[in-house]
Amino acid sequence: MKIIALHDKVLVKPDPVEKKTAGGIIIPDMTADRQKYAQMKGTVVSYGDVAFTHADGDGWRDKPQPGDRIMFGKYAGVELVEDDEEYRMIRDEDVTARLA
Repeated sequence: MKIIALHDKVLVKPDPVEKKTAGGIIIPDMTADRQKYAQMKGTVVSYGDVAFTHADGDGWRDKPQPGDRIMFGKYAGVELVEDDEEYRMIRDEDVTARLA
């Protein structure tokens, strides 16, 4: 089975939650769960046919493409799991920035 984004939805592969700090301290699972929901960066996998367009016909001048890194709202969308990989299906309006 393959997940396909439809309409104004964007399929994002969120960045993994760190289990260890740069100094080597292990982060407890409870804290890691909180960080997971605070995660706001990821990679665009795909998006629907009308994503990043508006009702008035104007759209993003530089819309994100698959493979681009983005920032999105921390509680946006629905979490999906496919082949033990986590994804988030969010609305295009939940994308706040494209990372360069």
